[in-house]
Amino acid sequence: MIKLNSSFGYTKVKPTEKTRLVQNVFSDVAKNYDLMNDLMSFGAHRVWKKKFTEIINPKNNETIIDIGSGTGDIAINILKNKFNGNLHLLDLNKEMLNIGKNRINKRNNVFFHHGNAEKLKFKNNYFDKYTIAFCLRNITNIEKSIKEALRVLKPGGSYYCLEFSSPNSFLSTSIYNNYKSRLLPFLGKIIAKNEKAYEYLSESIDLFPNQEKLKFLLELNGFTNVSYLDLFDGIVSVHKGYKI
Repeated sequence: MIKLNSSFGYTKVKPTEKTRLVQNVFSDVAKNYDLMNDLMSFGAHRVWKKKFTEIINPKNNETIIDIGSGTGDIAINILKNKFNGNLHLLDLNKEMLNIGKNRINKRNNVFFHHGNAEKLKFKNNYFDKYTIAFCLRNITNIEKSIKEALRVLKPGGSYYCLEFSSPNSFLSTSIYNNYKSRLLPFLGKIIAKNEKAYEYLSESIDLFPNQEKLKFLLELNGFTNVSYLDLFDGIVSVHKGYKI
């Protein structure tokens, strides 16, 4: 059994406290979020998100929900494919959600929701696909969010998660750990004027379940045929599972 404790980075906190602290981080960095993503990943996050969208393979007439939609990167990639289904974007942080609204031209098939992934206000068996990118590790109760994903997906529906993970080689691990612990907080201090926020980012990656553990969590909470694809030697990973 995998035990997931509530923590804000390396600091153990109450679940309600973690939610508040994480939201404060994203409110503080929202204006510089996209710039920081480009700088700290050297633009690679665009490649990861493009590949993620290809794996999602959005089909016309599908109803898709993107959890932790943030500033709208995944939605924009989906809409580039002339998607004419219904796309629901949900985020718990109003500042991030508003930036996403401003980036996406008003469309009749795109719906924005302020809400928590642990308690979705959608009926059972509603969505064809559920996507979540670089958000799962920030959710206070990961297992609750997985159970909610399963509930709102239609039978035969699919779950897609893009998240930081564990590199596969010693060299990649060594370089990556130094980068996370030193360069990320430095960039946060200089660009976003918030060193602590990017210290949290580094620590949250360290504490997040690796590829196999996340696969196990998805299976434990009801998903079948769970698989994952490593990108950049496992620095990020895409997990996919199905509801039967």
